[in-house]
Amino acid sequence: MKIVEQIKQPIAYEMDLFEQKFQLSMSSKVALLNRITHYIVNRKGKQMRPMFVFLVSKMVSNGEVSERTYRGASVIELIHTATLVHDDVVDDSNRRRGFFSVNALWKNKIAVLIGDYLLSKGLLLSIDNNDFDLLKIISIAVREMSEGELLQIEKARKLDITEAVYYEIIRQKTATLIAACCSLGAASVKPESQHVESMRKFGELIGMAFQIKDDLFDYGDTQIGKPTGIDIKEQKMTLPLIYVLNQSSKKDKKWLINSIKNHNKDTKRVKEVIAFVKGNGGLDYAIKKMKAFQEEALQILQTYPESDYKNSLELMVNYVIDRKK
Repeated sequence: MKIVEQIKQPIAYEMDLFEQKFQLSMSSKVALLNRITHYIVNRKGKQMRPMFVFLVSKMVSNGEVSERTYRGASVIELIHTATLVHDDVVDDSNRRRGFFSVNALWKNKIAVLIGDYLLSKGLLLSIDNNDFDLLKIISIAVREMSEGELLQIEKARKLDITEAVYYEIIRQKTATLIAACCSLGAASVKPESQHVESMRKFGELIGMAFQIKDDLFDYGDTQIGKPTGIDIKEQKMTLPLIYVLNQSSKKDKKWLINSIKNHNKDTKRVKEVIAFVKGNGGLDYAIKKMKAFQEEALQILQTYPESDYKNSLELMVNYVIDRKK
């Protein structure tokens, strides 16, 4: 059995029901909108985010879920989908998960409007049901994701990212949404309990490990369909590179910064940078940090009693850093 199927097993019923509820939450009276949202729904990924919501919800409440849990999972998925549609416009990307992106098929203006529509649908789903605590969790995540993106853009211009700033960027850009899924799962069944904060922290730690793993793919130990060196070409400062920059002599540092600033489109030079980072312990350091985040996440899980949901969350934590793409 595939690892994702194994993780999903204890919540298979909830995930099937969620699919139906999620499709309903997207519906509109405008035919064009329905056509596009239908296209989006049929090309979904592994659905890790709703899985976090349901697994956490069931773990903290001895197997219970509520209508709030389904709404919470739908809101997260609506808002996450909205950010992906907007990201593709910003990045001028024509593909998403191997298919044409919304902006490639329907142009930028429609894609931006679709993103706005999904965002408003998510907000209204919470407001109409008085889920204000869930709405607050999600709104904070959206604010942080925007701040993280802008912080990364600002720092990429100067290439002056410290390790602490890097962690802040990935916490906001990536970890905050997974943290929201987990705290939302807890809040949907145990509002205002200590589970809400401990599960937020748990999700944040997984998100940090997840992003470092993503950064490691750029150095290409495995073929994942994403060409190596993309982050360097886009002048993104990731952990392996930051570590090596901090350890390097003045001369090497100057060469590295010059390579990223002025020769980031030169394939040969990018390969030399990758080799230099690998040869100077950048990957080993990033792997060590990723595993530290993983360990901390697993320690939080250990405070909960044994259950199938807890086992699935453990599998999920390990999958995040063992995945091949």
